[in-house]
Amino acid sequence: MKSFASDNYAGVLPEVMQALHAANSEHAVSYGNDVLTERVRQQFCEVFGAEVEVLFVFNGTGANVLSISSATQTFNSVLCADLSHIYCDESTAPETITGCRFFPIPINEEGKIEVVAIEQRIIRKGDIHYAQPAMISVTQTTEYGTVYSSAHLKEIGDLAKQHDLYYHIDGSRFFNAAASLGCSLKEISTDVGADILSLGGTKIGMMYGEAVVVFNKSLAEKIRFKQKQVMQLASKTRFIAAQFEALFINELWKKPANHANQMAQVLFNGLKEISQVQITKPVDANVVFTILPKDIIPALQVEYPFYVWNDFTNEVRLMCSFDTSEQEVEAFLIKLKSLI
Repeated sequence: MKSFASDNYAGVLPEVMQALHAANSEHAVSYGNDVLTERVRQQFCEVFGAEVEVLFVFNGTGANVLSISSATQTFNSVLCADLSHIYCDESTAPETITGCRFFPIPINEEGKIEVVAIEQRIIRKGDIHYAQPAMISVTQTTEYGTVYSSAHLKEIGDLAKQHDLYYHIDGSRFFNAAASLGCSLKEISTDVGADILSLGGTKIGMMYGEAVVVFNKSLAEKIRFKQKQVMQLASKTRFIAAQFEALFINELWKKPANHANQMAQVLFNGLKEISQVQITKPVDANVVFTILPKDIIPALQVEYPFYVWNDFTNEVRLMCSFDTSEQEVEAFLIKLKSLI
């Protein structure tokens, strides 16, 4: 059964599966000290156009926790969107492990945080009675599937530098964002002043694993110790690295990212022709948010699982993946129309 619940539901790209098989042929030094992992680290430097440090981790929550904890103390605060994954969907892991206060910033109608709203929380610096701001974190794509422009990201990066704050990007769907903007990964990370990036791999077609990309050399000095401390150091690191290598070779990542985004556009175009549904958010990447008639949702979910985003308004999230086909989108639309 295919679903529109999450791109995490999808399987593994054939090229990634082949890379895993190739990495499985010989013994290799553990904990990331092998030749393959070092080769991929150099590949990251080329892709991001900078001497970055790269740490391969198990999952997205681990990537975010490692990124944030490497740049903060327990008396600090992190400024993030009030709908961000680190604030709403990673349980209490970020607060528990980093010890930081997370200050939610109100989002605009597209799910993004604006510089003016962030500035209003950069207050009381030096006041021992107040959690000291240390980091701004943005999510690309946003939880609404919308995409920050490079100019918007640069504006936030400049604000972070102005106030001596670290700048973190949670990029669980970073590849989809770059594909949507038609830009390189460098243009929305290195070039906008990011200090550290959580780069998602699973949602674009890896079996498992994410990467923490460190641009700020001061953070890179001790982050490997932190990686071990937060239990994100894989003994067989090469199997995560090999998957990223497959994504980077000939910019393979563009194919699944563009396809998932295009399928969301097909879905969007079909839904907007149905008068009984209402599209609620801009469709920038690989997700469509829409309000459906409440009474048809359970029956529709039986054949095509998806998440109800807002139980009070009947707003649902429909996510497309690298393996979503146009025929599956059309079949979903036909089923939806029949239920209505």
